[in-house]
This record gives sequence, structure tokens and C-alpha cells, in this order.
Amino acid sequence: MNASISVVIICKNESHIIGKSIAAAMRVTDDVVVVDSGSADGTQQIVTESGARLLETDWEGYGKNKNKGAALAKHDWILSIDADEIIDDVLTKQLLELNPENDNLVYNIRFRAFLGKDMIRFGEWANDAHIRLYNRKQVSWNEAQVHEALLFPTDVKVLTLKGYIHHYTSKNIEDFAHKTVNYAMLNALKYHQQGKQAGWLKCRIAPAFSFVKNYIFRLGFLDGEAGFTVAKMNAWYTWLKYVRLKELNRGNIEY
Repeated sequence: MNASISVVIICKNESHIIGKSIAAAMRVTDDVVVVDSGSADGTQQIVTESGARLLETDWEGYGKNKNKGAALAKHDWILSIDADEIIDDVLTKQLLELNPENDNLVYNIRFRAFLGKDMIRFGEWANDAHIRLYNRKQVSWNEAQVHEALLFPTDVKVLTLKGYIHHYTSKNIEDFAHKTVNYAMLNALKYHQQGKQAGWLKCRIAPAFSFVKNYIFRLGFLDGEAGFTVAKMNAWYTWLKYVRLKELNRGNIEY
């Protein structure tokens, strides 16, 4: 185990996978913190039985809840993952051997995305990478409800680790549809609060462009039926987001 890293996991209703995520995390650290925001499917029991530390809290957005977990961690170096993300063997080895030379570093990690059991090799989900390992003395998350981002000094150095985090984004099409609607509503509210607009063209052209870009130009069709599903759902997400934004901007609905 790497005695200098804590793993922070945020979750809600992830009983189907949280045990696997924690088990993979425990291969690299003696400190796993799970931030749960109201699970009703037994997730909390799985967390406590696994040996991870459980923080039960209200949902205040991705950024705020990740910061809550980081504040509770034993170590300053934080690996931030979601409950449906699992560290692979190569990345595990990298993390075990890691010895940062200073605190002014952040580490970029590549992702492999799955829809059900199908790995997505093309389209929007391909070649995905995010900075997920950082020192909390230098870095924290912003307070965005969705599509949160890390805030770090301008002179920070970014390094990329070998290996992957496997992201099991949705276990089936029902789960995918639910998450798509949720993200679309959250992003529409975020855009509304930022004063962004969504006109007739935005609501119609942006979804079509999303599908063509991801299915044709980014070769999503090479992933077969799964590739078509991802491209179609991403286009639907774009449509939902802008239509909802248009509703919010009219000011005649509650949110």
C-alpha cells in the first residue's frame, strides 16, 4: 500500500458496484473514504463491511461533496474516484510506486468507459482522461453541481500515469437514460445560472451535430450497437439540456 495516498469515493445507490470499487482502491491505500448522499439500496452497509470509512451527508453537488471527503481523509494526497470507477492493475502498480517529489504536482489518469459489459473504444467516450490525483494543500474542487473541476495554482505540473480507471458508466439502458436526464437537468440549471441562452437553432442543430460528430467523425459506428446507443443518447442529452435551459430562461417554471 502507498501510505501517502487516500482514496475518496462519492456515491449514491451504488450497491451493485461499490464493493468492487472499494476493493480495488484498498490495493493502493490504507484509507478509503466514501461520501454517501442518501443511498436507499444498502450501499452504506457494503461500505462499512468493506472496511472503508463512511461519511453520510446531504447532496450539495459533486464539487462540494468531493471536498467533504478530501477534508476527512488521513493523507494529503487524494485520489478522487466515483463509485462506478475501478482502478486497473497497471494503474495500481503506478500508484504503489508513486513518490511525488513535491506538493505542486497533479496526476492525469486515462479512462476506459463501459456501457454494460461493452467497452467503448470510439466516439465521445474514447481517449478520456482526467486529473484525479492531487495534493489537498494545493488543490481543491470548485463547487459546481455538475461537471466539477479542480482549482490549482497556475504553476502546477501535470504528469500522466500509466494504466486506466475503468468507468462502468451505466449498467443497462434504463440506468443510462436516468443518468442522462439527471445530468441534462443539472447542466441546464448551471447554464441558466450563468446567464446562457438556448434559441431555436441551438435546440435543433446542437443535438444533430453531437450525433454526427461522435458517430461518424469520431468513428462511434465501429463500436456497433453500443456505439450507436452512446451517440444517440449523447444527442438526446444535448437536446434535453438546451430545451430545459430554454424553459428556465422563460422563468415560468420552478426549479
